Amino acid sequence: MEQEQRFIDYVEQSIVKNWDRNALTDYKGITLQYKDVARKIAKFHIVLETAGIKPGDKIAVCGRNSAHWAVTFLATITYGAVIVPILHEFKADNIHNIVNHSEAKLLFVGDQMWENLNEERMPLLEGIALLNDFEPLVSRNERLSYAFDHRNAIYGERYPKNFRPEHIHYRKDEPEELAVINYTSGTTGYSKGVMLPYRSLWSNVAYCHEMLRVKPGDRIVSMLPMGHVFGMVYDFLYGFSAGAHIYFLTRMPSPKIIKQSFSEIKPKVIASVPLVVEKIVKKDILPRVDSTIGKLLLRVPIINDKIKAAARQAVMEIFGGEFDEIIIGGAPFNAEVEAFLKKIGFPYTIAYGMTECGPIICSSRWETLKLASCGKAASRMEVRVESPDPHSQAGEIVCRGTNMMLGYYKNPEATAQIIDERGWLHTGDLATIDDEGYITVKGRSKNMLLTSSGQNIYPEEIESKLNNMPYVSESLVVLQQGRIVALIYPDFDEAFANGLQPDDIMKVMENNRAELNAQLPAYSQIAKVKIHYEEFEKTAKKSIKRFLYQEAKG
Repeated sequence: MEQEQRFIDYVEQSIVKNWDRNALTDYKGITLQYKDVARKIAKFHIVLETAGIKPGDKIAVCGRNSAHWAVTFLATITYGAVIVPILHEFKADNIHNIVNHSEAKLLFVGDQMWENLNEERMPLLEGIALLNDFEPLVSRNERLSYAFDHRNAIYGERYPKNFRPEHIHYRKDEPEELAVINYTSGTTGYSKGVMLPYRSLWSNVAYCHEMLRVKPGDRIVSMLPMGHVFGMVYDFLYGFSAGAHIYFLTRMPSPKIIKQSFSEIKPKVIASVPLVVEKIVKKDILPRVDSTIGKLLLRVPIINDKIKAAARQAVMEIFGGEFDEIIIGGAPFNAEVEAFLKKIGFPYTIAYGMTECGPIICSSRWETLKLASCGKAASRMEVRVESPDPHSQAGEIVCRGTNMMLGYYKNPEATAQIIDERGWLHTGDLATIDDEGYITVKGRSKNMLLTSSGQNIYPEEIESKLNNMPYVSESLVVLQQGRIVALIYPDFDEAFANGLQPDDIMKVMENNRAELNAQLPAYSQIAKVKIHYEEFEKTAKKSIKRFLYQEAKG
């Protein structure tokens, strides 16, 4: 398929068209206009060129979302080097390993991350620089040291009469050319380097342009880590290509920070993981709408129009009140919270994807989205459910198309395990599909529990119900010695605030178990509850790392 344009065209055209507009803001910090971004890219290119960095060389970036993180990404790909975004939540050992495995020549790092790193553990690097000011921390190359020291002088010689839009002429990328190596933070315990070509970036951003309604000057809040493709594409790459003004939250997006920043910024579109929305609905919305009913509102079959309107208004306000749509993705969404949002007419949609598709596989506009589904196949993607009866019997989702990766970096065995000989990528997710093509995900095939009686149980469906019960913060359903066990991390703050003691909390959890079992078929009843005293460890997408808890004692 011939593309109408290349991905770098999006970057180049947006800079030229939006030259005097605000582009990137660190919330409560610096603001760069599109022309400032262009000038920083030009200086960045001077450093790379003078230091002898070649197109195809790898450049790693690790830090919290920021304007300079975005500049590093854009400057790297417009030069022709390969960007290696590393999640700032990764432990130091993992960061060292990714830098080494990717064979990165340069590392741009946030000051908080740098405190925990050891340059001796990354011997292939030619240099390390700080993200906040692009100043070198380590240089093992005389040409690199010269480049950093003389970049401003070279820039002045190259552009003696100011840097102007007509100076913007970036390289033309090829669709199959490698652009990004994105190391997954998955629930299986180790990172694989997903090789995303330019066609994947182009196709994903083109899809956002087809589905979303952002105009030049509109505002976007980037709260998902850009080291993960969900936040990278929806917030940053799409927002920049649309001429938006992107705000980076420099702290964890707690409900309090979201409420404060969103009411001020009033973003046009919002990308979020389910956990953020679920916490806001349960902690901030339901008590405000009706403090006497609280979480029961999630299970009330009919809500009167007055409560519906009040609830919708309350949720809209918390997210700034002027957005077109919230895109929720990255992890399973709580079924009862979703049903509540659907009842009140809240403009949310579910996007389904994976890093290997950069990330979009399925999505639909909120007006047409069916409850519990994640929409239809995205443009330029084919999606099938491999099942004898995909309408009623869950099977694995397989897909192929323009969004797909080239494979795993230096790992042909893992690539062959996920992409079959016909080019279909096997997602490992189980789903059904209806006559109109709407996909409903049931769970991960690796998570599916097979009981001794041969029944297939999707733990995510049970957890979704359990997480809405009194004093449950989060849960994990596992199979131990043939019995279904619920590991529960209680909402200790709420419990202690209401005068409960540890013994009382256990009694509440037993009551929850009994109430939940009354709603479940006999083969999926919970045999035992185990209290977990710390939050479950999660990936960057806020999915629980299940592999850590399969043999939990208690």
